[in-house]
Formats: sequence, structure tokens, C-alpha cells
Amino acid sequence: MTNNNVIEIQHLKKYFKEIKAVDDISFTVKKGELFAFLGLNGAGKSTTINILCGELAKDSGKIYVDGMDVDKDISRIKPQLGVVFQNSMLDSKLSVFQNLKIKAQLYDLSKEKFKENLDLLANKLEFQDILNRPLYKLSGGQRRRIDLARALIHNPQILILDEPTTGLDPKTRILVWKLLADLRKTTDLTIILTTHYMEEANEADTIVIIDSGKIVANDTPNNLKNKYANDFLKIYKFDKTLPSLLKKDKIDYTQNDKMIEIEVADMNKAKNLIVKYEKLIYDFEVLKGKMDNVFLNITGKDLKEVTL
Repeated sequence: MTNNNVIEIQHLKKYFKEIKAVDDISFTVKKGELFAFLGLNGAGKSTTINILCGELAKDSGKIYVDGMDVDKDISRIKPQLGVVFQNSMLDSKLSVFQNLKIKAQLYDLSKEKFKENLDLLANKLEFQDILNRPLYKLSGGQRRRIDLARALIHNPQILILDEPTTGLDPKTRILVWKLLADLRKTTDLTIILTTHYMEEANEADTIVIIDSGKIVANDTPNNLKNKYANDFLKIYKFDKTLPSLLKKDKIDYTQNDKMIEIEVADMNKAKNLIVKYEKLIYDFEVLKGKMDNVFLNITGKDLKEVTL
């Protein structure tokens, strides 16, 4: 392993009879980065994560976590991992405090360290007032905050988030991402994320797209958008003659009461249009393409179908 890679996956395979769930994939995750793993349900993401966590045996290939081989050192690797699964791992009959204490005891956290970590997480995720409440009495958003606290209570080096903010209200989503940003700055936490919220994936340092068990893209969000998605020129204030001129010049556009939108291949195309019609355009912006378009253009599938 190179010093900067906290995870290396080499030629990983996992087949279920004729289904090639993971079909010879390789990628690396750098220490401290936000890594987004995208794909439709059944694409191979959860299988990969379960193998990484030691929950599922692979058919072939190698996985290294911080230089340790998952096949040989899983007992040393697990304390470095914190995982938020799609389905909660919390005991609904126990209180918030009891759930978190049990997880801390599994990793031999001292009473002092447990209290320190609990106070920090309760403050950042705003659950101080529900510590003694049983899980079954919590809302979905509150439970998701405790799922995250459970994954972080033992100070893992790597946090794996499987759809962490699905169904959350905007306030809770902001709380979660603010905490994660703080932890990345202060502890160099590495985050592996699966999500169908493209604004979350867009913040990643690296995005890997997996389709039918194979990796079909591996790059930064900006590079992927430059390669696979068009940009958009949005014109908010314009002379009333502009639409007819666009039609005359055979430039495709859409128009509603608020604006004219033109899809362009790149920023230079947008610039040329602005210069050409500069006397008719009074207010505009140029927006980069979206990850939804990237996913569709790479896989031929609509991200709206993604359940991850």
C-alpha cells in the first residue's frame, strides 16, 4: 500500500451463482478523503462494503485497510471502522445512552473517554435531551443521529455511511454534514459514502460509479461533469426579441415565466452565446452540469431509480 491510501481494493470478485455481484473491481481510498460510491440497487456497493467490513467472504482479490489484509487482520481492522448501515443496528428497547454505552464497551473505551466522546456527539448532533429515552420512542431523524453517534463513539479512522441522510429533515442533514466536516478537519477522518442525494456526492473528493458489478467511472466530480455532462446557460432577464432570434438561429432552448435555459457543451459555448446576444441579455448565469446527467450518460440509467 502507498502511504496515502488507507484502503486498497485489488481485483475483488464476489459471485452468487450466475450473478456477478462484484466483478473484478479495483480502487483506492486516500486517507482523510470523502469517497462517494454510486450505483443502482444491486450494482455491487453493499457487497463490496460487507466484504470490506469482514461481514461477507470474497471469492478472490485483495483488500487492505491501513496496510492490513482483511483476510488476516480483520480483528485489528474492525476497531478502525465505524459503519452506519441502511438498517439501524440499534436496540429499540434500550435507551440512547445504553445503546451508545454498549458500543463503547465493545471497544474497551474508558469511562472518561466514553463521557468525552458522548458529550461531543450529543452536543454536535443535538440529542442531549433524549439520552434516557428508549429508541422506540424516537423519530426517524433522531434514530439516524444516534446511528451516526454509535458509529463514531469509539473514534474510528474510517466511517462508512450507507445512505446516511435518507428521509432526514433538512436541519438534521445539516447537523450531520457539519459534524462530519468538523471531524475531517480535526481528526483526518476518512468517509466512504453511498447516497442518492447528488448534492452530497458532489462534495466528494473522489466518485466511483459501479454498474452491474463493474466500475465504470473513477474520478473527481468536476472531471466527471466536464467529461460526461453539459453545462447550462440560464438567462433571467432578456429582451423580448431573444426567443425568436434563438429559433431563427436554430438554438435549442426551454423557456418558462422565469427564464430561458440553453444546454451547452462547455463554458466556451456559453461564452460565445453571451457575446453573440450580449445586447439582448441582461441577467444570466452559467451552471456546471449535474451528477445526475453524469450517471445517466455513463450507465444509461436514471439516477432517480437509485435506492443504493
